[in-house]
Amino acid sequence: MNSIVCLKQVPDTEALIRVKSDGSEVVLDNVKFIINPYDEFGIEEALLQKEKSGSGSVTLVCLGPQRCVESIRTGLAMGADKAVHLDDSAFEGSDALSTAKSLAAQIKSMEYDIIFCGRQAIDDDQAQVGVALAEYLNLPHAALVTKVEVADDKKSITVNRQIVGGEEIIEMPVPCVITAQKGLNEPRYASLPGIMKAKKKELKPVKVADIGLDANEVGATGSKTISLNYSSPPARTAAKIIGGESPEEKAKNLAKALREEAKAI
Repeated sequence: MNSIVCLKQVPDTEALIRVKSDGSEVVLDNVKFIINPYDEFGIEEALLQKEKSGSGSVTLVCLGPQRCVESIRTGLAMGADKAVHLDDSAFEGSDALSTAKSLAAQIKSMEYDIIFCGRQAIDDDQAQVGVALAEYLNLPHAALVTKVEVADDKKSITVNRQIVGGEEIIEMPVPCVITAQKGLNEPRYASLPGIMKAKKKELKPVKVADIGLDANEVGATGSKTISLNYSSPPARTAAKIIGGESPEEKAKNLAKALREEAKAI
């Protein structure tokens, strides 16, 4: 199976994110970046499908600044064969739709059976790139996938996907787009030999002109959404322990605190 995995670099889940005093943007100086965790499920599944079929390749496609190379190399160290990096200042400020358009312009010239994306990126939580990518490429799509089975003839796949209150099983022809959900697999760690091999694997830089798009079609200029303001969440207040000699008295004191202090009732 030939797979493409769309990879996004995001701030570490443990990073302290700060906002500029005027609310104009998020401060990313000295922030550690990682592969979007949901994208790791996509990488692992692509590798598993390649191993099961005994042939094919796994190609990473990433849109982002030069710092993304570190995350791309990590994906290559996990076992991906090669990578394409959409690295151009024109891509800066892309929203989900603009990102999907750029990825589609690159991917349409590539060979693949399945395109894997994470269900969402943990920085903006929009969960739109995968479905928009499928639309741009005119491909079938399944979201929140927790299981993938490829048919013996490799012409179709069956996926299990989460839905409210249960699970849905879908059969789709290939090529197709899948967005990976937690539970699909357990992503492997990059081994030392894998890290050494990753340094020699192909990482192709791509500019806007290389994918046949105009700079006005991508990035902030080509985006349909605009971020007007950023703000940090309110600071958490200290917890209060409700006392009392008996359960009844504690319940009474709790109700009083909720009514008089929290103004919740």
